[in-house]
Amino acid sequence: MLKVLIVDDSLIIRKKITKIIEKLGHEVVYAAKNGNEAIEGYKEHQPDLVTMDITMPDMDGITAVKHIMSEDKNAKIIMVTSHGQEDMVIKSIQSGAVGYILKPISEDKMAQSIGEVFIEYAVKNDDDEFDLNEDEL
Repeated sequence: MLKVLIVDDSLIIRKKITKIIEKLGHEVVYAAKNGNEAIEGYKEHQPDLVTMDITMPDMDGITAVKHIMSEDKNAKIIMVTSHGQEDMVIKSIQSGAVGYILKPISEDKMAQSIGEVFIEYAVKNDDDEFDLNEDEL
């Protein structure tokens, strides 16, 4: 079970992500509404994973990622983004984020993203299996 910190300025999104995380069998240790709260929540709760909104008041997600990564270079942060924010996602990854989820968020997207960061939680999918002919090798 992972300890998860959720960061989003929307209460509705924080509640939705909390439900998804808990349904996947993990624990939400803190929910922050901006980057400042994210930094403080990270220090206090030392989560295994952070979901970080990019666009927030007071301090945006990219700045918060930089602060968290400067304190803990092993932090695992997945950005939560909307369509059209590709340049901000790239900046987030360059700042240390390990991945991103495109809104609207679903249980499947969250499970896949967690599995990409924590291999022990990877979701097995029959579609991932394929056969190679000998002449393709």
